[in-house]
Amino acid sequence: MDITDKASDDEHAPAARNRYAQIHDIIRERICMLDYPPGMRLSEAELAAEFGTSRTPLRRVLAKLEDEGLVSSVHGVGTMVTDVDVQELMQVYQLRMELMVLVTSLEPVAVTGPLIEAFRVMNQRAEALRENPEARDFAALDRDMFLLLLTLTKNQPLRKISERLYFRTARIWLEKITASAIDLEKEAEVYCRETEDIVTALEQNNLDAVGHMRRAHISMSLARMR
Repeated sequence: MDITDKASDDEHAPAARNRYAQIHDIIRERICMLDYPPGMRLSEAELAAEFGTSRTPLRRVLAKLEDEGLVSSVHGVGTMVTDVDVQELMQVYQLRMELMVLVTSLEPVAVTGPLIEAFRVMNQRAEALRENPEARDFAALDRDMFLLLLTLTKNQPLRKISERLYFRTARIWLEKITASAIDLEKEAEVYCRETEDIVTALEQNNLDAVGHMRRAHISMSLARMR
């Protein structure tokens, strides 16, 4: 019996949970990177064959993605990738602004050398993006920057809520950049400045400044999208 069969028989086994999480993250990534664009129908049979699993664990993955607002189940049609609702987008961004301040104030982690170095890498990626603007590279940088910022808190419920909200609307940036509605070079410049300032704040062990800088970044992003 392989791991995918085990996932069907014992959903609580660690290997099954890990496999479930991997499949979820891969499909979520494809949605956020527009490999699965809004309106696309996801075939359970094709996905099950690709991941070498039965439809039972795959349906659990799709149910979670539906709960997260990334897909919807349409009777008689199947599972469809959703689009980002503009009104919801505004509300999500407003909430994310407030949660970001909590990330750096509620059960914050200790600032260490490796943590600072991880943000220096983000700054280097932003600088590389400025020199060679690519839409997918920007989307990947934005995602990785967000996930790194989440490591600044040890509060798991806060991390889960923040992650869910982020991925609910993350693809809007790639959609707008692809449609030339947003200047990618300017966005890369914004990221360069922000990551540089965050590194400086961390070097000074000032997590509060990091939270408020990121809050301002989200606020300005919302203003530009409007």
